[in-house]
Amino acid sequence: MSLDLDIHVRREHFSLEVQVTAPAGVTVIFGPSGCGKTTLLRVVAGLEPVDHGKIVIDGSDMTEQPAHRRAVGYLFQEPRLLPHLNVLGNLKFAQRMGRQVRGQSFDEVIALLELDPLLGRAPFALSGGEAQRVALGRALLSAPKCLCLDEPLSALDQGLKHRILPYLERLRAHTDIPILYVTHDAAEMARLADHIVLMQAGRSVLSGPAEAILSDPAAVPYLGVRAAGTVISGQVMTPDPTTGLAVIGFDGGQLILPELSQAKGHNIRIRIPAQDIVLARERPRGLSALNVFEGTITQLHSGQGPGVMVQFKTGDTLFLARVTQYSAQKLELAVGQTIFAIVKATAFDPAGIGT
Repeated sequence: MSLDLDIHVRREHFSLEVQVTAPAGVTVIFGPSGCGKTTLLRVVAGLEPVDHGKIVIDGSDMTEQPAHRRAVGYLFQEPRLLPHLNVLGNLKFAQRMGRQVRGQSFDEVIALLELDPLLGRAPFALSGGEAQRVALGRALLSAPKCLCLDEPLSALDQGLKHRILPYLERLRAHTDIPILYVTHDAAEMARLADHIVLMQAGRSVLSGPAEAILSDPAAVPYLGVRAAGTVISGQVMTPDPTTGLAVIGFDGGQLILPELSQAKGHNIRIRIPAQDIVLARERPRGLSALNVFEGTITQLHSGQGPGVMVQFKTGDTLFLARVTQYSAQKLELAVGQTIFAIVKATAFDPAGIGT
């Protein structure tokens, strides 16, 4: 399934123009507050009208269809469960009101989100994370052709966020529908996104696969320097026999980390912020850092600030590093040049490591 958008919305003090295709998987919508992310989701769901354009879901034009005929599941920032029904009642209600087709079965959704222990509980007796899992299950049981998640973790503390993220990763792996996911959190984006749409002032300014967007110097003005970086897809290897440290194999080499919760053979994604990479013209010696990669500079991008974004390639993996203009001049960095990248093993944020 896919979602194809070419929409134009005019309001008194705001306009929205978005042209994008969201394939099956998670498409993260990212941008500053007020840029139109929530409006975009509400338009897709039929909660707000378009002035002109098209909303095509799974090959069908839904632009003129009312919300209840679009088969779009919507998860808000707060769960909005029906208070007079217990968890089982909320889930069964969604299943009755959804499309009369076989989507994911009730038992599959319960197992996916580990909801069985909650079925007899009332909404008021659920924690924030539990309530969001129930709301997500309710959205899935409506058999949607598209799912809109509007900052579903923003109201949760960091501990709850980290416990909910694995469920969202499971959702990404076990569904074949387009999922639009709005977030302001760079770690969430890196962990969940298959594709990214960057928005600015009501416009979709850049979109593409997550690995390409996050490592693209041209995307930095829209991402912000703290969100820009590298997403590496790799596999957990046998721990280093000498040090016992975790080892990740990827297309370009191996990463060494202090520890991992994932077992050998698991596929994982790791985010490395651009500011956590140090560059050298020659292979460094006598360093405590365990990760040193040789690569070739593919792009240099100087913004209006004091930094320079350096994109380089190791194997088939694109990296992005941020250095000062002074350092770039001192190293005489140039496209096509061989460079050595140094990354501390302790630089990896566990929140940015996912499946």
